[in-house]
Amino acid sequence: MATQPLSIIFALKNDMSNVNEMLTQLKDQLVKNLSHTHQEFSRIRAGKASPNMLDGVMVDYYGTPTPLNQVANIGTPDARTLTIQPWDKSLIRPIEATIINSNMGFAPQNDGEMIRINVPALTEDRRKDLVKMVKAEAENSKVGIRNIRKDFMEKAKSMHKDGLSEDEARGAEEEIQKTIDNYIKKTEDLLSAKEKEIMTV
Repeated sequence: MATQPLSIIFALKNDMSNVNEMLTQLKDQLVKNLSHTHQEFSRIRAGKASPNMLDGVMVDYYGTPTPLNQVANIGTPDARTLTIQPWDKSLIRPIEATIINSNMGFAPQNDGEMIRINVPALTEDRRKDLVKMVKAEAENSKVGIRNIRKDFMEKAKSMHKDGLSEDEARGAEEEIQKTIDNYIKKTEDLLSAKEKEIMTV
């Protein structure tokens, strides 16, 4: 029985390791995309108090814009209240001013020790607006996924030109598509869960 020359065996192994490396890179990019979407969703409040609501708030900390959660403890004693306890009490007024100026619609109350925020219940119209925002964010995510798909399909075609067999190139493209479909579904599941959270009174 004829055996394949070692050089061909090594080339085949190298081709497969290149394909596996490419698929790992694909998953890394898709995980980052999904993680970003999850983060953006967490900033869109659903009526229930959550420390994530203040993720975008930056406080002037001795001349350096610093994320609020790096200069204070943020708590949720109940579903309608946020508490902010700065580690340095001199930051209470700057934090209060930053939240008032952030256009989040919050009215912080400062008792000299900590800041309390009463999270108002959402109106039906506001809920619908938030659902639109979430859908737009999910669509941005899908555009990102489609761009990633395009890049990796081109990589697979390029690898075929560089010597990857037709079967292996087709297999790589099928694996890319399967992974893409999986992450589109994950994005849609995330969207459905967030819509439900927003619309639940």
